[in-house]
Amino acid sequence: MTFDEMKARVADGQGFVAALDQSGGSTPKALRGYGVEEDAWNGDDEMFALIHQMRSRIVESDCFGNGKVIGAILFEKTMDGESGGKPVPTRLAERGIVPFLKVDKGLEDEANGVQLMKPMPDLEALCARAKAKGVFGTKMRSVIKSNNAEGIKAIVQQQFVEAKRILAAGLMPMLEPEYDITADDRAAGEAVLLVAIQEGLDTLADGQQVMLKLSIPVEAGLYAQLASDPRVLRVVALSGGFSTDEACEKLSQNPGMIASFSRGLLQDLRHHQDDAEFDKTLGAAIDKIQAASIT
Repeated sequence: MTFDEMKARVADGQGFVAALDQSGGSTPKALRGYGVEEDAWNGDDEMFALIHQMRSRIVESDCFGNGKVIGAILFEKTMDGESGGKPVPTRLAERGIVPFLKVDKGLEDEANGVQLMKPMPDLEALCARAKAKGVFGTKMRSVIKSNNAEGIKAIVQQQFVEAKRILAAGLMPMLEPEYDITADDRAAGEAVLLVAIQEGLDTLADGQQVMLKLSIPVEAGLYAQLASDPRVLRVVALSGGFSTDEACEKLSQNPGMIASFSRGLLQDLRHHQDDAEFDKTLGAAIDKIQAASIT
């Protein structure tokens, strides 16, 4: 797919974006969820090899390429790996799935109710390498812990500053100012977040677009105006710790948002499943998430 073809696929595709981007810190948890305990590997290289096997098994499953998955977010090591004998971004594109790359380097300590992203001095070089591999866009995550107007404004400003670096590199940025779903003040804070995002969109140059990855809001439909904004290519939702059923039920109440689930996609997959059971389990999750995304 060309860049324009990938852009159209993301904008109009009747499906969702899979999140396969667990990083070093979250990989052990992802492997435990897959039924692989920490005594199964010795060192980071073996750990990453195991998580890559899981991801490759997902990518190669027939149901993953059935048109319901329109994009996939990759960890850097996954982008650099192979699936089906080909570079992962190439293999995804062959299957009609638009590749994205997680580019953030983790989170700072909490301050003013948020965790900002750590500095990304090598962002331009990483984007250039990703673009050469056929990656369409990026994703970067920061976290809101409470309704602190100063912190929320800072987290959104940082997201847009980095987005402009990514746009300049020729990739589509996906901004992810995640709101912790356990926060007691989330409903009020999401209203503050909405205003901050709208102000950030106003700083984009004519013709520029971004994507947004947001927690499913407490107030159903809160982000509908973002989904219809011409400066926003697509609004995707993270599952944020909700189970698949919970996340899909809540997502279905938010027309204009599509899923970008990790836990919600992977929660019932296990390494000991044979191929038929694995594909059946993955296919059921894909069907459920896609249905919630096109409601």
